[in-house]
Amino acid sequence: MACFADAETRAAQRVSKDIEREIERWKRDQSKEYKLLLLGTGEAGKSTFIKQMRIIHGQGYSDKDRAEFAGLVYRNIMLAVQVLADAMAKLKINYQNDQNRTNGDQFLDIDSGNIESTSDVSKDIQEKIKQFWADAGVLACFERRREFQISDSAKYYLDKLDEIFVDSYVPSLQDVLRVRIATTGIIEYTFQMKKDVVFRMIDVGGQRSERRKWIHAFEGVKAVIFLTAINEYDQVLFEDSSQNRMQESLALFETILGYPWFQEASSILFLNKYDLFEEKVGKSHLSDYFPQYEGPKNSHKEAADFIREMFLSVNDIPEKRIFPHYTTATDTENIERVFDAVKTTVLEENLRDYNLIV
Repeated sequence: MACFADAETRAAQRVSKDIEREIERWKRDQSKEYKLLLLGTGEAGKSTFIKQMRIIHGQGYSDKDRAEFAGLVYRNIMLAVQVLADAMAKLKINYQNDQNRTNGDQFLDIDSGNIESTSDVSKDIQEKIKQFWADAGVLACFERRREFQISDSAKYYLDKLDEIFVDSYVPSLQDVLRVRIATTGIIEYTFQMKKDVVFRMIDVGGQRSERRKWIHAFEGVKAVIFLTAINEYDQVLFEDSSQNRMQESLALFETILGYPWFQEASSILFLNKYDLFEEKVGKSHLSDYFPQYEGPKNSHKEAADFIREMFLSVNDIPEKRIFPHYTTATDTENIERVFDAVKTTVLEENLRDYNLIV
C-alpha cells in the first residue's frame, strides 16, 4: 500500500512539474511580444512615429515604396493651397498679384480626393501653384495660420515645389514622413527589436469621431504612448472651433490615465513637434493662451517645461509613473534616441511585473 502511495505521489509531482514547465514556457512566449498603444488627439504625430519605426526597426522604404507616396504628396499640396485660397477670402487679405485670386478659385474647384498620382495635377496647375505660393499676400496669410486649419507640412512641401513638380519625382524619406493622411480605424505595425523581442504598435485615429473605436485595442497593453503636439497651444480643433487643441489633449490625457485597462501599463508622454514649437513660441506667446505661465515669453525651454509639468500634474495616482520625452517625429535621429529610452522603460517595467527587478 505504501509503495502504491509513493508511486501516486511521484506521478502527481511529475504532472505538477510538467504544468509548471508549461506555465513558464507560456510566460516566456508571452513576454516576447510587447503591445504598445499610441494615443492622442488628431494630428499629434502618431502615424509619423509609426513610419519612423518602420525606418529604424523595420524594412524601411524602398524606392518603389517611396514612389507610391508621390500622389499623396501632390494631394497634400493641393489641400494646402485650397486652404490658403479659402483663408485669403475669409480673412479679406489682398493678393499682391490679382491673377492669384483667379488661380485660388480654380484650386477650390478641384476635388483633391481624386488626386491619386502626379499626373492628376496638370503642368498648368503646377505653375499656378508656384505663382500662388510666391504671392506676398498668400505668405502674409500663412503667417496667420493659427486662425484656420492647415497641415503642419504645408510650408515644407510648398517651399520645395521646384523639386517636387518634375516628371522624375520620387519622394524622399522626409517627404514620406511628412505626408498627412488621417488615420481611421486601428492600424497595427509589428517589428522585431531583438532576436526574441517583438513590439506590436497600435495606431488609432485621434479625431473625436474615432475615439469610440479605441476600446477594441485596450486588451493586453504593456505601454501607452500618448502624443501631444506642443506647438498647438494657440490653435483650435478642426472638429470644434471653440476648443483649444492643447486643452483638449490635456483633458484626454487625464481621462486615459484613469482608465482601468492601463493601470499596470507603462505611461509614456511624447511632447511632440518640438521643432515647430521652438519656431513658434517667440511669435505667439504661451501666456496669451495659458495665463498661468509666467516665464519669459521667448524661452522655448521654459515654456516647454511648463507644458510638460501641466500634463504631469493631471496624474492623481501617486504610484503611477509617467515618463515624458520631448520629440520631433519627423527627425529620425531624435526618435531613435527617444525610442531607445522607451524600450528600456517598457522592458524594465515588464521585469518588475515578474518581480525580477525592484
